[in-house]
Amino acid sequence: MAEWSVADLERWDARIREKVAEFGLDVYDQEFEICDQEAMLGFMAYHGMPAHYPHWSFGKAFEQIKTMYDYGVQGLPYEMVINSDPCLAYLMRDNSLCLQLLTIAHVYGHNDFFKNNFHFRTATDAKETLAAFKARADRVRAYIEDPSIGAEEVERFLDAAHALAYNRRRDLAVRKLGLEEQRARILARHRPRPDPFAHLVAPEPEPEAELESELHRIPPEPEEDILLFIRDHNPRLAEWQKDLLTIVDEEAQYFIPQIETKIMNEGWASFWHHRILHALDLPQALQLEFLVRHNQVVCPHPGSLNPYHIGFVIWRDIEERYGREKLFEVRETDRDTSFLRRFLTPELMRELDLFTYKPRGDHLVVTKVADEDNWEEVKRELLRQVGMNAFPVIRIHDADYRGRRALYLVHAHDGRDLDLTHAEKTLEYVRTLWGQDVFLETRLRGKRALMSATGAGFDAKLLS
Repeated sequence: MAEWSVADLERWDARIREKVAEFGLDVYDQEFEICDQEAMLGFMAYHGMPAHYPHWSFGKAFEQIKTMYDYGVQGLPYEMVINSDPCLAYLMRDNSLCLQLLTIAHVYGHNDFFKNNFHFRTATDAKETLAAFKARADRVRAYIEDPSIGAEEVERFLDAAHALAYNRRRDLAVRKLGLEEQRARILARHRPRPDPFAHLVAPEPEPEAELESELHRIPPEPEEDILLFIRDHNPRLAEWQKDLLTIVDEEAQYFIPQIETKIMNEGWASFWHHRILHALDLPQALQLEFLVRHNQVVCPHPGSLNPYHIGFVIWRDIEERYGREKLFEVRETDRDTSFLRRFLTPELMRELDLFTYKPRGDHLVVTKVADEDNWEEVKRELLRQVGMNAFPVIRIHDADYRGRRALYLVHAHDGRDLDLTHAEKTLEYVRTLWGQDVFLETRLRGKRALMSATGAGFDAKLLS
């Protein structure tokens, strides 16, 4: 039994909120729920949401997490926080009083970040978060319970949609151009630039065929929102299928800012729980446990990146070099990619012992360390792996390829080849949703390649 009561937590929470205001953090109203291990396992499987639509993958995730927890392979988080207004967080019932205080202060750090970071503000409506997830869950359950649709059809369709959920625009703050605006931009590109000497030379004929082809192609410009494009351009989809594509895309949009700011967000919460608890003048027993718990949170993980550790070290360095005001400016404007590019210095990289590695046989071998000669290369490799950079960029270039409604996709190759096993499965999912053949242009081993999912199956071949 924990050595605290709810009244104890309420008193400490009031003191922590005083420090939150004193340090200048700007937060939503905060709500806490206390839960046991079983409930926390469920929240982990369902991304922390108290209401979520059913799908077999969430049940599988629950069983995997629970099995790993039961065998001691994986622990449980101290807390989970939802980007909502009011902000909702879950606290583990079995945590000690000190751990609850650290967690509460940590939650206020996340709360401030959710409310003020530009990418969260532009991509999500925190006031509607919980209601929106519940409404989507109700719609999916209605389709499952509909005798004309049923659970099997819904799950089969969601399988395909989930595989493509993050193949969408990443910069949600940039307004997407409409169809006519895209065509106007194409015309502007083809319009000749003003030339004061144009009268001295014969005008070159405008390539009308090329212009007409671009103007009438669907999409006129490469399209990244694959699920939404399929929803809007596949006439064979039923209304419930279109709605499922909308639901999956909306939930991906909610999670993208969290993916894009994982290091910043966890580092920010760790920085402020450290600062707040030191300012509380804790009793000695609590202070000693706090130091141990904090170090457990922000310690490096050998062989992998601990976002709490990296973020905490960088935020601390920013304050030392630029002052408190700079912290709030960066918290508002950056995402992990720009945060690391701007503030991860060679000195910090050496302090963090960052390196690159590659598999060699059955082993992993260090290839570069962040010394004077190689820190830039190590940093570039890190930037390629953070946030949405871990997902390949694939765009629709033609929805009527070869004049037979085949879908032609192009992979924006960045030096990393697609995994053929994953590509085969994903292209089959695209074909399931589109209902016609699908082609994907990419590069394999340095050469142009074309993958396809057709009635004859999957194929991948190098192009001349």
